[in-house]
Amino acid sequence: MSETGVWARTDFVAEAYRQASARKVSVALGVLAVLLLAMILDVATGPSMLPVWDVVRAVMGQSRDGSVNAIVWSIRLPVALTAVAVGAALGLSGAIMQTILNNPLASSYTLGISAGAGFGAALTIVLGTALPVPEAYAIPMNAIIFSGVACAGVYFIGGARAASAEGLVLAGIALLFLFQALTALLQMIASPEALQQVVFWLFGSLQKATWSKLGVILAVLCCCIPFVMHDIWALTAMKLGDARASALGINVQSLRLRSFVLISGLTGVAVAFVGTIGFVGLVAPHVARMLIGEDQRGFLPVSALAGAALLSLSSVLSKTLSPGAIFPIGVVTSLVGVPFFVWLVMRSRRGYW
Repeated sequence: MSETGVWARTDFVAEAYRQASARKVSVALGVLAVLLLAMILDVATGPSMLPVWDVVRAVMGQSRDGSVNAIVWSIRLPVALTAVAVGAALGLSGAIMQTILNNPLASSYTLGISAGAGFGAALTIVLGTALPVPEAYAIPMNAIIFSGVACAGVYFIGGARAASAEGLVLAGIALLFLFQALTALLQMIASPEALQQVVFWLFGSLQKATWSKLGVILAVLCCCIPFVMHDIWALTAMKLGDARASALGINVQSLRLRSFVLISGLTGVAVAFVGTIGFVGLVAPHVARMLIGEDQRGFLPVSALAGAALLSLSSVLSKTLSPGAIFPIGVVTSLVGVPFFVWLVMRSRRGYW
């Protein structure tokens, strides 16, 4: 091939890369626009419906209506932003888990990590806690601790098979059933008041969100993001399989261990304050994968944005299904997630993965 041909081909590849990058940016901006719209609708909807323009002015600090400002800033905005933060954490953790396990059905919910957090919260509600903190924070702290226990269990039980992806998935499924059984046992021995609290917590709800709880979620999310970005190329290589990733100089077991630590933190803090919310970590990565592909530089951020948008839209739906009542958001996400899960299984039979 002549030198002119080589340069022409190089220019063609560079132009194709620029177009692909521009498309990914436009997709990310589109998902971000959907998220912003969903967040505004989330603040506007509720027992007292507010005009969207009044909500926008209140958020921008230009509203002179004291009642609107009080509703927006004291009640609804913390809930809406918590939905965004929790959705982003669940979407990001699900994307990381599907990548390191190379399994499209993997998520913190389906592999028992959320169940571990739920057991930790139920344990505190039913039996109390020895932690020297108020009960309002003892439940989240215990949920985070048992989320870490579940992650450690998945990793070390799977490690009996050299931390292979298949072993980790089987260990996660086993722990899912274990923690569900232990939670059911706690419900059997709980008092009526504690049982009601456990059931409400396991359903998932954003209504107890506060600015201080939102700050904790955002702090953990912001601490995890730099570590995710540090491993972004290694995570991309993991999609080639363990053998090829190792051939590229990646310590696969070390990467999985670091990833499980991040998943534990993201899932634990997401579940700790709002209860068990299923299927966001499963659905959001697939939405991102269909929109942007497997390149982790775009896949991970769009998974986080998609998770935030999905949970925000679910929050809107939970308040509009029955006027005057608020459905538990965990029920809403499951009603949306189960059909999507079935669709994924059906597509897998046609070679979708």
